[in-house]
Amino acid sequence: MLLCQPLGDQAVLIYLADEAAAVRFAAAVRRANPTWLVDVVLAYTSVAVFYDLDRVNYGAAAETLQRVGATAQSQETAPGTLHRIPCCYDLALDLPRVAQHTGLTHEAIIRLHTSVEYTVYAIGFCPGFPYLGYLPAELCGVPRLESPRQRVEPGSVGLTGRQTGIYPLPRPGGWNLIGRTPLELVNVADGYFPLKPGDRVRFTAIDEAAFQQLRGRRLESSDITT
Repeated sequence: MLLCQPLGDQAVLIYLADEAAAVRFAAAVRRANPTWLVDVVLAYTSVAVFYDLDRVNYGAAAETLQRVGATAQSQETAPGTLHRIPCCYDLALDLPRVAQHTGLTHEAIIRLHTSVEYTVYAIGFCPGFPYLGYLPAELCGVPRLESPRQRVEPGSVGLTGRQTGIYPLPRPGGWNLIGRTPLELVNVADGYFPLKPGDRVRFTAIDEAAFQQLRGRRLESSDITT
C-alpha cells in the first residue's frame, strides 16, 4: 500500500521506500498515462502526480495510483539518458576549501568527482538546477559556505553534503564551487531543459582551452551526450 496524501487540490503526493522505487513508480505512472494525468514530478523518494480536476477527483486518482504502484516494483525500468558533461576544474573557486575539509589533494577531489555516475534525483531551486547524487564517501560532508555568493556564474559545478549539482543560470548560491561546464543546460525562452529526473550524469575533466572551445554549446550535442 502506497502512502498517499493530497498536494493542494490537483495533485497526489506519494512517498516511496527509496530513490530507486520512486524512479520506478514515476516511470510506471508515465507508462500507464491515465486520461487525467497532467504531470509527474520526481524528487528523491517522493513523486507528485498532478491531475486534471475536470476529469478526476483526488480519491479516484489515488486509487488508480495504488493499482499502478502494486505492479510498478516488479516492472523493469530503462535507465535514464546518460549525459557526459565536461567540467573545467581549473575554474574552481572552492577547491581549497573542499581540500581543507576532506584532507584530499585537488587532484584527488577531481578524480573522485569524475569517478561516479550520478542520478538526477530532482530539479529545483531555479529552472533546470539538477540535484545529483550521490558523492563518493570521501567527498561527503562539506558544508555550504557560511555566506552565499550574490552571483554564481552559469555552468558552475558545486557540491555540499552528499550532493553535487550545476547552476544552469546566474543565481546567488552557497554550494562549494569546484568547477564549471561550458555547456548551456537551460534556455527558458526556448523551453530547453535537457536534464530530467531519473537521467544520469558523468563529469569529464577538461582544460580551459577546451572550455572556451565548447562554450555555449548545448548538452544535446551528439558528441557529448550518449
